[in-house]
Amino acid sequence: MTPGHGDGPVSERPTVIVDDERESGGPDHPVDLDRCAGLVTDVLADEGLSGRPLEVHIHFVDESAIEDLNRQHMGGSGPTDVLAFPVDDPALVPDGIPVLLGDVVVCPSVAARQAPTHAGDLDTELSLLLVHGVLHLLGHDHAEPVETEAMQAREREHLERHGMVRP
Repeated sequence: MTPGHGDGPVSERPTVIVDDERESGGPDHPVDLDRCAGLVTDVLADEGLSGRPLEVHIHFVDESAIEDLNRQHMGGSGPTDVLAFPVDDPALVPDGIPVLLGDVVVCPSVAARQAPTHAGDLDTELSLLLVHGVLHLLGHDHAEPVETEAMQAREREHLERHGMVRP
């Protein structure tokens, strides 16, 4: 568990919980859990949520787990790279009340396959997927072209703050 940045007490800062739930622990695609927690905490702060009592859970899973979630919850087939499951909308939760933002599920093996043609390298791909998932938890979508453009602009801004640029 990694508390977020901010000046208030820990209970009033975002809490980012990151778990590597892969059976093998992912030795072929290692994930720096602390770096991921820091990135998510930074995105939440930049999106104006650093002063809220808020929790988000990040799960790194195997292809079989994300394939099951994709089929059960999205009606999709096959493994995907990232899924987001929002719970509370921070805009609808009164100040001072804890917000359970939701869960982001990422599959590092799918990310590794698409990284060379998508984000360039695995670290940038995983970062992009985390930012993408958090933005979904915050209500962003990409069903329409204007939404896609706005969401991709936010993704770029967050990644650029961390020195990452997609090819």
